[in-house]
Amino acid sequence: MTHPVIVGVDDPASAGEAVDWAADEAQSRGMRLHLVHAWLWEPDQAPESLDAQAARRAGEEALRVLAERVAARHPDVEISSGVVDSSPREALVALSAAAGLLVVGSRGSGGFHELLVGSTSLHVAAHAACPVVVVRATGAGATDGVAVGVEGREPSEGLLEFAFDSALRRGLPLRAVHAWSYPLVLGPGHALPPVYESGHVAGEEQRLLAEIMAGWQEKYPGVPVEEEAVRSGPAKHLVALSKSHQLVVVGRHGKPERPFSRLGSVSQAVVHHAHCPVAVVPLA
Repeated sequence: MTHPVIVGVDDPASAGEAVDWAADEAQSRGMRLHLVHAWLWEPDQAPESLDAQAARRAGEEALRVLAERVAARHPDVEISSGVVDSSPREALVALSAAAGLLVVGSRGSGGFHELLVGSTSLHVAAHAACPVVVVRATGAGATDGVAVGVEGREPSEGLLEFAFDSALRRGLPLRAVHAWSYPLVLGPGHALPPVYESGHVAGEEQRLLAEIMAGWQEKYPGVPVEEEAVRSGPAKHLVALSKSHQLVVVGRHGKPERPFSRLGSVSQAVVHHAHCPVAVVPLA
């Protein structure tokens, strides 16, 4: 059986955009859509008039309403749903092992307008076994296609496969971005690097990106590709591109010891600040 697209419904009242995006993705992939509402009963934090059964019924009702919304949007998409008695982050990470794609909303509870990604979304993006899309805004008004951040020295086939497939199914162009910077010049007592000529370094970085993308353009001849090797911080440039693109794709790597370290500083910054959905793809 094909793995489904799973969408986590943390706050049913504000889950519409994430559910709509997940439904569109399930339809384009030909996959089942599974809606999940995970929760832990905490009576000390609940209103006195609300008990565990009532809270569960409210979650089930919210999923029913959202499922009807999906059915009206895509009548041909198979839909399932369920309430899970677990913390959202634990439930979604566990479910990701059997998912083709996991979609989460981005709303946090801290009240910071420029940092609207909640801890659950960050944790899931950092630890899920499958690609995760964090939907802060749908990017519906964007005029450009899909943007993907490419690490020139360690390109990931899974990352580029996801980016090209996303662009192909949407009939959109793909912008492959490789951000680079000069090596650090160290102080006294350290060996200094040779003098770097800006035009030469830029040309080498552009050539490196072209070599990486050549095989992929042969594999996906129907996807127009724009290659951009830019001297910039990768997160800053990808966030800027998110203002005009419908999807930004980044990789996930790092050490798992710290809560969000597997997400990586660049991917975490893009997820925090992007103006369109961000796909976080685990690197092999």
